[in-house]
Amino acid sequence: MRKITPGELKIFIPYVNLLTGIVLDQSKAYLVESRLGPLLDTLQCENYSQLYTKARSDASKRVEKSIIDAITTNETYFFRDKTPFDLLKFKILPDHIDKVKAASPALRPTLSIWSAACSTGQEVYSIAMVLKEMIPDISRWQITLMGADISDAAVQQASMGRYSKVEVERGMAPAQIQKYFNQEGNQWKVKDELRAMVQFSKGNLLQPLMGLPKFDIILARNVAIYFSMENRKIMYSQIANQLKPGGALMIGASESLMGLTDRFEQKNYMSSTFYALK
Repeated sequence: MRKITPGELKIFIPYVNLLTGIVLDQSKAYLVESRLGPLLDTLQCENYSQLYTKARSDASKRVEKSIIDAITTNETYFFRDKTPFDLLKFKILPDHIDKVKAASPALRPTLSIWSAACSTGQEVYSIAMVLKEMIPDISRWQITLMGADISDAAVQQASMGRYSKVEVERGMAPAQIQKYFNQEGNQWKVKDELRAMVQFSKGNLLQPLMGLPKFDIILARNVAIYFSMENRKIMYSQIANQLKPGGALMIGASESLMGLTDRFEQKNYMSSTFYALK
């Protein structure tokens, strides 16, 4: 793997931040090398300076998109961390179901959920499985379940709903795999009934979120940890604008809204924390 020089890293630090909001420093040379290094061969670049020049001069933005796909973190798996899904099942969703049914029992109940940084889609499909298990009369509900990510490659895989054996076995029991996936060769494809519940699109949480509806629940887990304080404030302001009054926000276990926004109220349930829009 070719090494990035201090001068090249100095160029890529603000460039990556401009493209993705991710904050790098001189200690992250290994990360840039491991993620962007393969692009040097793919794009026939002799060094990182040439990669940068090619990206900035490419009117089609294809090189830029390749850099975004490579540098953004797509580490995820089905039912990741488990606790957030227990929080959904035992607190947030039951509260919403009770509220909706009490407010308008004669109308078709609604529920809207957004995974704001969905990576390759495992979080969104995990939520869909939770909904299928929790709501016996789910066909009566009007459900909007959406995922967005800054990476074109991640959104493409999520939309296809195809995963390797290792990916499906990471986080799911064999019975769940058999129930919700079909094996096609050496891959597992999400069954049509689950795929029909979800929508995916490209989105950047630091840019205006155009054309999105407001949501009852938003998940933005393990996203802000890569951003500067200023960009975290921008992100959470955007998210607050996309939540319905009283809507719930779920973030990563190591993340906090302290000092970033006053638009949310912290809620605790068992050992979990979520935030309600004031």
